[in-house]
Amino acid sequence: MNAQQIETFFSTLQAANPQPETELQFTNVFELLAAVLLSAQATDVSVNKATRSLFAKAPTPQKMWDLGVAEVEHHIKTIGLFRTKAKNLVETSRLLVTQHGGQVPHSREALEALPGVGRKTANVVLNVAFGEATMAVDTHIFRVGNRTGLAPGRNPREVEEALLARIPAAYLVDAHHWLILHGRYVCQARSPQCAACKVSACCDFEPKTQAR
Repeated sequence: MNAQQIETFFSTLQAANPQPETELQFTNVFELLAAVLLSAQATDVSVNKATRSLFAKAPTPQKMWDLGVAEVEHHIKTIGLFRTKAKNLVETSRLLVTQHGGQVPHSREALEALPGVGRKTANVVLNVAFGEATMAVDTHIFRVGNRTGLAPGRNPREVEEALLARIPAAYLVDAHHWLILHGRYVCQARSPQCAACKVSACCDFEPKTQAR
């Protein structure tokens, strides 16, 4: 995908969805961090169902820490890896209280030091909560980056770096949301909806010609 195609790709996605947002439900930065931590290898829909009752009881780090691992497990037991995630979430909450004054830090290094928070989770928090131009490469973005020719890479870090280098600055803050939504609903893994794709003209994916 060349520079003009990339410009067309993102201007088209922007026109269709001018203010993209995460589909995770939250009311504060801590709930966002918790939801993203819980979303690893789980769908946003399943996380939202579990956090509805969890956040009603524990919307702050102190209250989540007070809730304890067993009670957190009870609320999130429908999510994959719930035992490990419950342990990480409670320990993260403790560290937020004891080391960060109960606030989610605005620092990649500090975020990645929290249990269960890797680079992808930190990128989501930095982008959604603090408006930074980061790129959280999940399976959808990895697929879209490679399949379309937008940012080919052998691993998530390579795709992340390629996207940050190639996407025009005007689109960077929202690009992560557009790419996730595009991968989730249009450029799907098994059945890409090429015939309905608004940006297919910019794409390198060959089977698209057979889907029209």
